[in-house]
Amino acid sequence: MLRFPLWKVLLILGTILIGTLACVPNLLNEQQRAQYIPWLPIKPLNLGLDLKGGASILLEVDPVELRQNELRNTNRSVGEKLRETPLIPVVSRNPEGDAVVVRLRNAADKPAALERLKTLGKPPVGAIGVADYYVVSERADGAIEMRFSPAHFDKLQMDALSSSIEAVRRRADNSGLVEPNIQKQGDSRILVEVPGLNPEEMETLIDTLTQTGVLTFNMVDPAANIADFTPTVPRNNRVALPDDSMNGAIEVVFLDSIIQGSDLSGARQDFDETGQASISFSLHPAGAKRFGDETRKNVGQRFAIVLDNRIVSAPVIQSPITGGSGRITGSFSIEEAEQMAVVLRSGALPAKLKVAERRVVDASLGADSIRAGVTASIVGVGMVSLFMIAAYGLLGFFSVIALILNMVLLIGILSFFGATLTLPGIAGILLTMGMAVDYNVLIFERIREEKRAG
Repeated sequence: MLRFPLWKVLLILGTILIGTLACVPNLLNEQQRAQYIPWLPIKPLNLGLDLKGGASILLEVDPVELRQNELRNTNRSVGEKLRETPLIPVVSRNPEGDAVVVRLRNAADKPAALERLKTLGKPPVGAIGVADYYVVSERADGAIEMRFSPAHFDKLQMDALSSSIEAVRRRADNSGLVEPNIQKQGDSRILVEVPGLNPEEMETLIDTLTQTGVLTFNMVDPAANIADFTPTVPRNNRVALPDDSMNGAIEVVFLDSIIQGSDLSGARQDFDETGQASISFSLHPAGAKRFGDETRKNVGQRFAIVLDNRIVSAPVIQSPITGGSGRITGSFSIEEAEQMAVVLRSGALPAKLKVAERRVVDASLGADSIRAGVTASIVGVGMVSLFMIAAYGLLGFFSVIALILNMVLLIGILSFFGATLTLPGIAGILLTMGMAVDYNVLIFERIREEKRAG
């Protein structure tokens, strides 16, 4: 007679007990779970889009805006490079079309400027087979022109997709969504699936995910003639932007920002002294020092808080701001302020995401899928159980008990790890049950052969 060590029996019984406890929340509703098992930290299985219903959103990176954003970043880098010692003075530097165009004050500085800007586009030391990021050349009118190399823009698109996926994932997590499915689709698209989302919630989510979230603090140029500028088109290292705090009036700001969104260490929805919704933010030490230095030099001047090419507010610097924190005020509702805080906490997108496709799976369709899956499971397990008992008698009965425990443990493990169950997942569980029975059939047939052989 077979005998098993006590520790092995206890281990098996303990595993079955833990698996059963992990499986129990799936059999109770939320009220019953709170009433009967509040001490159990394990939650029921999350249901996928095809079982629970919800939203499916297909996003794609806007290549035109990606190019424009990179041109602005390049323009900023060019300015920093030319301000290195010895300073090379310029008449203007602006993005024009698909290039950054620099016009020097002194023609004698051109060789030094060309040499300095060519180093800006060199790949890192040790990079093998990597072409220069920029093509630097002299135009017929004497200006210096910097264009992206084709290889650089291809890499830029790949990097933009990867960073967009991470930003979308952070925004989804910060929005409190449960088990969103976020994955790359093709070379330029992101698929976002969120179970249990209704059409109204989907629109709010789309606004949160697609907002670029590019935050900059820029000094306002009070001497600029607004009539000389076209809104959002850079000119002479300045740009005219609409000011939402002044009913859309145009303000001219310097392109070079004091701080950027990457300098933020945190952001949250708050209220100002009047009870109006606002966004409180804090800065990393380096950003806080830079902000303090700039505000110390520009007391009495105005600086603009710019979000996605729109001025949110443009306060006057009353005194140096050295605390490393501040507040963004405007005509926000609480929901808008919370959404903006989520976007700022999650980081900016490299370019705006466009909605290529959106669809809502009705919850009733998900309920139909659940009923169909449960029915298929019961019928499948029932027919297998009848066959096993009819073919193998008591041994078949034991295999059915083992089959049920197998299913309980499998669902318990999935619940323990917070997995998401989909319709293909139900099919996978049924396949697992079939394979488990198949092994039992092989064992039982071998037992029969051994008995016949004596």
